[in-house]
Amino acid sequence: MAAMAVWVLMRPAPEAPGAAGALPVPSGQVVTYLDTIQAAPGPEGLTIRFRFIAPAIARDGGTVTAEAAQEDMEWLCQNYALSRLPTTGPVPEQVVISLSDRPVEFGAPAPEATQFFEAFSVEDATCYWEAF
Repeated sequence: MAAMAVWVLMRPAPEAPGAAGALPVPSGQVVTYLDTIQAAPGPEGLTIRFRFIAPAIARDGGTVTAEAAQEDMEWLCQNYALSRLPTTGPVPEQVVISLSDRPVEFGAPAPEATQFFEAFSVEDATCYWEAF
């Protein structure tokens, strides 16, 4: 419990939605940061989720395929999430990157939204894709 308390006190402050500005990713789409979820454990233990808005993945009118979005999520893990992981306290077992064509409340059903999720483990400052 003490280790968790230290981690909570030492973790980076959350950014406000849009604080990262527009993030160009390999597919050419522009995504914006939505939020970071740190309080919901994942199946592998401590999980940190970075959520982004990516309108170009929309089912209707979208221009980015699921395969291209997967590359974008790997890029976001490596180039955005890694530098924002806590450097003290418990080490996250997993990083989840999610893209949604619109803001969606975490954990709430949103059948009208297009959403993609990818999980990564982190080792030696590198994100490694893990199949869900």
